[in-house]
Amino acid sequence: AKSMRALFYQPSCGISGDMHMAAMFELGVPEPLVRSELDRLPLTGQYSIEVSRAEKMGISGTCVKVATSEQHHHRQHSDIVTMIKACGYATGIEQRALDIFERIAIAEAKIHDVPVASVHFHEVGAVDSIVDIVAAAIALDYLNVDVVYCNPVEVGAGHVNCAHGRFPVPAPATQELLAGVPCSYGGVQGESTTPTGAAILRATVTDFKAPSAFAPEVIGYGVGHKDFELPNVLRVALGEVNTASAATSTSKHYKIEANIDDMSPEAFEPLLQSLFAAGAGDAWCTPVVMKKSRSATCLSVIADSERVDALADLVLNRSTTIGLRITPFEKRILERNELVVDTSYGPIRVKQVTLPNGSTRWKSEHDDIAQHAAAENQDYLSVKKSIDFQIEQVMRAQHLTPPEPN
Repeated sequence: AKSMRALFYQPSCGISGDMHMAAMFELGVPEPLVRSELDRLPLTGQYSIEVSRAEKMGISGTCVKVATSEQHHHRQHSDIVTMIKACGYATGIEQRALDIFERIAIAEAKIHDVPVASVHFHEVGAVDSIVDIVAAAIALDYLNVDVVYCNPVEVGAGHVNCAHGRFPVPAPATQELLAGVPCSYGGVQGESTTPTGAAILRATVTDFKAPSAFAPEVIGYGVGHKDFELPNVLRVALGEVNTASAATSTSKHYKIEANIDDMSPEAFEPLLQSLFAAGAGDAWCTPVVMKKSRSATCLSVIADSERVDALADLVLNRSTTIGLRITPFEKRILERNELVVDTSYGPIRVKQVTLPNGSTRWKSEHDDIAQHAAAENQDYLSVKKSIDFQIEQVMRAQHLTPPEPN
């Protein structure tokens, strides 16, 4: 069995940016590292971070307060992107921070019906939210886990004052960011999850469910500032999760099928292309014989749980079928990694898989070989043979003793 580093968020009383930062400190992310990395932002003197011990209803943890000198300031999404890109952050940190902000921008753009680039951030454009979000990116990059789980997110109840007036909890941006995420409502009175907290989860969590076999090692409590009926803490655990076997990453998938006997054959090609563009794992056509010996085509599409509805809609919208079969199934996939090997033709990508018995098998990337064969005006099979021979030599030299390629 293979173990992976995992993070498990438990937002039973919601999540905010400062609670998240506090929990990260509790999990061992060094405070001096976060402070020095935040110093790259062009916000010197505009904020201070106060870190203290605190407790809520007998549960002690760390509390963070980001105090700002800034008056209310509206920044456009494009300004924030420019600011972060100019800081010289490591790629992992920059990408995470931009991802979190982009999710907020997309949510705000949808609510206000404006283009993403021109979205005006109100709450999240303020200095304290920028600090919270970049701190989250720094901390998560430092922890460098393989997988992230999260329990249902408590959003609270009642009303919240935001830039657009008084709204029922959760605020519109929070609700939009948590679309598709399991939430609980009314466990506490007041706003317990902020747009910043929701965006951090949305950009970070791999699976919104509890892990099935998780061994917690360090547990962190980020203490909030408000008092609720429950202890206002965000609990995050860091530990190991065991996958069933190195060769099994099983997850829920669906097969969408339709038997089609009244559509022009030429129409299948654009349909397949649009299915792949919409995120189908695979799609193919099989000739079948239906009742009364009518020739037909069975269209099959593989979808994950997030995309199954959209892909089923696409088949109904863009084909002549009037019905579908949707069957859930489990996939068992060999553990794989991608290498890049330098050859006389240039760098070639190589997919390597690990079998259940521990041995490995590899395959050179078809697209790379086809590209080089075309560029050299040589036939595909000769180029593939030459490249595969070179890859084998390189891998032997690295003591990887590869088996025969596929």
